[in-house]
Amino acid sequence: MSDTDLGTRSDRGSEYADLSRLVRNAGLLDRRPRRYAARVTAVLGCLVVMGVLFVRLGSSWWQTATAAGVAVLLGQLAFLGHDAGHRQIFRSRRANDVVGLVCANLVTGISYGWWVDKHNRHHANPNTEGRDPDLVVAPLSFTPGQAAAQRGLQALFVRHQAALFFPLLLAEGLHLHAASVRAVVSRGGLKRRRTEAGLLVLHFAGYLGAVFLVLSVPQAIVFILVNQALFGLYLGSSFAPNHKGMPILTEADNLDYLRRQVLTSRNVRGGPFLDALLGGLNYQIEHHLFPSMPRPNLPQAQPLIRRFCAEHDIAYHETTLIQSWAQGLAHLRAVGAGSTRPGDG
Repeated sequence: MSDTDLGTRSDRGSEYADLSRLVRNAGLLDRRPRRYAARVTAVLGCLVVMGVLFVRLGSSWWQTATAAGVAVLLGQLAFLGHDAGHRQIFRSRRANDVVGLVCANLVTGISYGWWVDKHNRHHANPNTEGRDPDLVVAPLSFTPGQAAAQRGLQALFVRHQAALFFPLLLAEGLHLHAASVRAVVSRGGLKRRRTEAGLLVLHFAGYLGAVFLVLSVPQAIVFILVNQALFGLYLGSSFAPNHKGMPILTEADNLDYLRRQVLTSRNVRGGPFLDALLGGLNYQIEHHLFPSMPRPNLPQAQPLIRRFCAEHDIAYHETTLIQSWAQGLAHLRAVGAGSTRPGDG
């Protein structure tokens, strides 16, 4: 989704227009192809080095360490696919889609088209009941209504969902692969379905072929489990701080675009290392206000947008990574305990 596709609602729409002019005049929506070229080169270079190390180590249980390193690199490529999906890298939709298909389908094994559609619906209605697909994540419950609807083992899970949240993320990688396969084999409205299916086949054939050719069967199974578990944990831990534990809206909430995006999003403080580790997602407020803003420009946009929010009395929430996780878990615990007040139970 591009910020140029987004409209504003209510009389406050002019405030977003004012902010947009400030951001554009500061050159913060200008593309940064050289920075992205350097990032892609660095990540792919590290992946090649990891591949050489994998082959040189051969049949060894030390390959579990390689599996962990590959998980981080796959996460970094997933972040690049995310940026391509928002048209942050090139102005051309086609060029961004090529990068996205390579990073998502071919290298990480995730359907680019399926994910972009889901993610755009989230951006249009963040943390909004009935509209945000990220609020419908079985077996979790993010609202009291969802929790009250659970029965049996699902209800038992919800009561302990805060404690089970991070262990559950260990299966997120496999869930993304399964959802991607379902998307390409179904007869839905997925564009480039044959292309996506072909790239996914190449991914799984290459991934499984390399692992089972180099490693013994037990080692290969352990490698896959470790790699996919850490890949899911890495991605889930990076996306979870963004909105979990922030206000959840209903269709009755009449907020303009500016406030809807800011009030439901959370920034994570850090430095260059954390920026790289989280793929720029720690600037969630800036990203939600301007989805097509290139990732390298987000740190420069933050002080401008934070000041604008202060001048217009809009709550701008920023915290540490650990606190962001704690706030999200407190919300899950409160919902599981039947309370709407984070921290209860």
